[in-house]
Amino acid sequence: MIEEIIKQLPTATPFFVLVAGFVIGLLHAFEPDHVIAIATQNSKSTQKSSLSFFRKVGSGAIKSSILGALWGAGHTSSLVLVSLLIFVFSMNIPIEMLGNFEIGVGIMLVALGFFTFRNKKLIGEKHIHHHTHDDGMIHAHPHTHDKTHSHGHKSYIIGCIHGLAGSGSLVVLALSTLHDLQTILSFVLVFGIGSIVGMVLVSSVIGLPFSLSFYSERITKILRYFVGSLSIIIGVDILYNIVMNGNFFGLSLS
Repeated sequence: MIEEIIKQLPTATPFFVLVAGFVIGLLHAFEPDHVIAIATQNSKSTQKSSLSFFRKVGSGAIKSSILGALWGAGHTSSLVLVSLLIFVFSMNIPIEMLGNFEIGVGIMLVALGFFTFRNKKLIGEKHIHHHTHDDGMIHAHPHTHDKTHSHGHKSYIIGCIHGLAGSGSLVVLALSTLHDLQTILSFVLVFGIGSIVGMVLVSSVIGLPFSLSFYSERITKILRYFVGSLSIIIGVDILYNIVMNGNFFGLSLS
């Protein structure tokens, strides 16, 4: 569907170009590697809470939406950078080079999967604080923190990597059919807005089961292991397809 929209860009009106950019960005957010990447980040935001059921759902949706928006912001940042280098500074960046960033996406998804397995902050991480009494006796007091430390910058970095990968070549292909710089930059902007909106929607839906999983540590573990496994599978599949296509870092393997 996205390819069909791109084919119509050369003869399209400026309004259609903007609408097409938004739609392509929106659909682009729903690609499996994007969805699973943001799911690994949502899986780490589970925490205990004294909030009511509906407040818990609302709080989880907001946190998940923020992670999705940060992913979209990182994704857009990379695309803006690539577009400026090519269409403003007239740099020659081969499409094959952008495609090779898919290798980084595959490796990243595998790593995210393993890190998801290793993360032990399922319901609240135990900490041990030591203190010394006047008589020299040392006591250790374990306790849990109800609030987990959020690493939103990771979602932004993940979005940046995705923006340089297959989506980078996709947008460059679309922009190569346009000739007006203002239209090109406008397309990139609405594409970025579409990807942010799409990922906010995706992340909100994904975050719902995680926001409720604090009722059962077992469910939390199952969700975390499922997401981690899926991330590894998709990452390995990306790397496998790259190798099987005979183009690894631009080198022909056939």
